Amino acid sequence: MKIVNKIMPTTYDCSIFELPQIKNRAGNITPIHNNIEIPFDVKRIFYLYDIPGGESRGAHAHKECHQFLIAASGSFEVLLDDGRTKRLVQLNRPNIGLHVPPGIWASEINFSSGSICLVLASHKYEESDYLRNYEDFLIFTNENTQSS
Repeated sequence: MKIVNKIMPTTYDCSIFELPQIKNRAGNITPIHNNIEIPFDVKRIFYLYDIPGGESRGAHAHKECHQFLIAASGSFEVLLDDGRTKRLVQLNRPNIGLHVPPGIWASEINFSSGSICLVLASHKYEESDYLRNYEDFLIFTNENTQSS
């Protein structure tokens, strides 16, 4: 599947968002609304947890799905790769999120013990949207870059 009439995103199109915080002495809350605090409508929510310290997850890209990653607890890093440039982003606060557009290879690495990665996704789970092999990802980005 080619991305038609779109320029392939780069790692610098992966944006960090500071989410609102409603502070209270009894604890804080961070509300998230579709197309307000994040740049898409959420169709799926999942979270990663019980990941042994230092382990990694992810290591794939999406053809169409946007993802928004939040360190709901603890910390981890996200290694972003557009096929040309790599960028490392650390997430360690529950009111900071990272938008990963489609066409970016993302690996969540260096999880602290007990951390939770909350993921908000623009699409329901669809296996055909995943690029799980890095070589296939490079072919996909090259094909779409040439057609842009």
